[in-house]
Amino acid sequence: MGQRECDNFQANLKRCNCTYEPCSRKGFCCQCIQYHWQMRELPACLFPDDVERTYDRSLSRFISVYGRK
Repeated sequence: MGQRECDNFQANLKRCNCTYEPCSRKGFCCQCIQYHWQMRELPACLFPDDVERTYDRSLSRFISVYGRK
């Protein structure tokens, strides 16, 4: 898929904090969300940078970061 197929590609790419370099979905948020949700995960952009770098995108990790304490 080329960037011409997503009007927001460049803006999305600037905001994307995903450190997984071979990712083909960077900048394509719709694809990224669908991909991660199929695995019961959330995309990198929903995690702080230090947590994103662990590649633990699980729902339980999200809750541990943002859940009520």
